Amino acid sequence: MSQPSGVISLEQDTPELARAYEQAGIVQFHHGKFLIGPLALKAGEHVLDIGTGTGRLAEFVAGLVGPQGRVVGIDPLESRIEIARLRQSETLTFETGRAEDLSRFGDGEFDAVYLNSVLHWIAEKGRALREIHRVLKPGGRLGLNVQDPSRPHQSRQLLRAAIVQAGLGDAHRDSNPVLGVTDDKLKSLFTAAGFIDYRSDLRSLIDLHRDVDTVLRWSEASAFGNFLDGFSNAERDRVSTAFAELVEANRIPEGLRLERYLRFAFARKAPSSNS
Repeated sequence: MSQPSGVISLEQDTPELARAYEQAGIVQFHHGKFLIGPLALKAGEHVLDIGTGTGRLAEFVAGLVGPQGRVVGIDPLESRIEIARLRQSETLTFETGRAEDLSRFGDGEFDAVYLNSVLHWIAEKGRALREIHRVLKPGGRLGLNVQDPSRPHQSRQLLRAAIVQAGLGDAHRDSNPVLGVTDDKLKSLFTAAGFIDYRSDLRSLIDLHRDVDTVLRWSEASAFGNFLDGFSNAERDRVSTAFAELVEANRIPEGLRLERYLRFAFARKAPSSNS
C-alpha cells in the first residue's frame, strides 16, 4: 500500500534488498566520504552513524578514529544490521535503532554524529535532531547530507518522465514524491534543536552505473522496497521499459552517467551547553 506523502514504509525491506544495497552501496559510500572530511574526526573520538545501512562508511570511520576511538552504527532495518555486524570489531559496533529515539545513549556521549543520505527518510526530523543534540558532547559536531526537493536527482527526473511516457502520469501524479529538506527548512530545524554555526551547500555528484538493471536495483534497495510503490506489476514493467530508454541516453564509455544533488549541512553543539 502506498504511504502518505513524506512517510516511507520500512516494512517492505527484505534480506534480498539488504544484500543488493551492500553490493551497490559503494555509490552511497563515496558520498559519505565527502561528508566525513569536514567533520575533522580525530583519533580517540566517539562517533555515532545514524542510518548506517550495511556499515561500509562506519567501518571507514572506525579506521579514522583508531584503536582508542569508538564508532556505533544504528539502523532500523535488522536485515541491514546483520550484514553490518560482519564488519564489527572491538571499536565498531552495530545496533538496530532509530534517530528519533537515542535513549540507549547517555547525554554528551559522542564527539560527532553523522547521517549519510538519511534525514529525508525520517518523519520526525525535529525530534531526531533534538536527540542528536542531547547525545553530543558540548562542542560536538553534526554532519549530514540530504535530498533537497528543489533539485531532484537526475534519476528521479527521468523516472517522472518515464511515468508520463508510459501513460501513467495522471493515475500516479503523486507517486514517488521527492523527499527532502530545503536549506531554509533545514537551518530552521537545526536552530530549533539548539545547534549553532550552521552551514550548508548543495553539491552535484556523478554516479556511474553499469546498466539500467543496476540503476533499478540500486533505486529499489536504497528506498527499502518503496520504489514505484503503488504501481501494479504491469505498470512497473511499462515504467521500467520507458525508464530504460531514457537512462540509456546518458551512457558514456565508462557506464551510465547520472547526476545526483545532495545538500551537505554541518553544525555543532555550543561548547557551554548543558542540555
